[in-house]
Amino acid sequence: MNAKPSFIDDYLTALGVPHTLDYSEQRMTDMPFKTLFGFSKLLEEYGITSEGYMLEDRSEITKITPPFIANTVAGEVIVTDISTDSISYLTEGVTETAPLADFMNVWDGNVLLSYPTADASEPDYPLHARIAFFMRAKKWVLMLCAAVLFIYLSVVNGVFSHVSTVLIAAIDIAGLYITYLLVQKSLKIHNPIANKVCGVLEAGGCDSILEMKASKFFGIFGWSEVGFAYFSVSLAALLLFPKLWPCLALCNLCCLPFTFWSIWYQRFRARKWCTLCVCVQTSLWLLFFCYLFGGWLKAAFPVSINFFMLGVTYVGVMLAVNALMPLIENTDTQTLAHDENN
Repeated sequence: MNAKPSFIDDYLTALGVPHTLDYSEQRMTDMPFKTLFGFSKLLEEYGITSEGYMLEDRSEITKITPPFIANTVAGEVIVTDISTDSISYLTEGVTETAPLADFMNVWDGNVLLSYPTADASEPDYPLHARIAFFMRAKKWVLMLCAAVLFIYLSVVNGVFSHVSTVLIAAIDIAGLYITYLLVQKSLKIHNPIANKVCGVLEAGGCDSILEMKASKFFGIFGWSEVGFAYFSVSLAALLLFPKLWPCLALCNLCCLPFTFWSIWYQRFRARKWCTLCVCVQTSLWLLFFCYLFGGWLKAAFPVSINFFMLGVTYVGVMLAVNALMPLIENTDTQTLAHDENN
């Protein structure tokens, strides 16, 4: 059985059996026998009995009431609906529909039928559900605290008193999120949002660009790391130190030549487009116009020592992000290795 841990979540949801995502996926990962038989034994813990059948007459599938598991050449799928000429099924959390005849060509005839009892549920479900609720609540509380702190600092330091600085804050947040997605891409961490965004200009373009030598600054720092450091420091300085706003404008001006090189490289050298990279370049130019029309660029001259100290901060944060990248990558690699071994 080559199904991913999320397979059990999809199946229990289809069966209408109460469960929690974390517990169920962990039990699926720790399942000793990676077979449909092993899966059926796991389902017994939830109060679900299962029976496997090999249907010699493939047309008999239309007489089975979904949901059930069918084994195909690509692996197990969860059949959710059957009509006279089509069949719908879940594969890796995505619902697909295919003509019945086409499905029969890839299905090997094996099915697993499951029968939940009236009180079927995850073992200790109330306890696990409470834990899951509090874990979700922690994330929302963290987001709420961040929002309150952002609003407080914006009001106290006058960010809301200028249209330009409001827009600068919004662009910095957007840029920080875009570069966060780029960092995940560079670490090959799966993120469905990043994948969708990257496919806007060219499918696979982001992955191709990030694998090139040019994606490294001095061959050491990934441009995603540089961008993450830039937007994080810029946002923090905007919220905490109003006196540095002109210095932020000058730093932004120094970044603009990179945007020309990046677009030129993607267009003429790589001949591939990284949508996330283009979004970063667009963000830098939007920041430039906000600084320009807000008068902050003009106020940056004569250049003060604060500009150089801000540059030191950018470099320090970039070094810190670069030092953390191997740790994150190793952790993610070990997690993937554990999942594959199990």
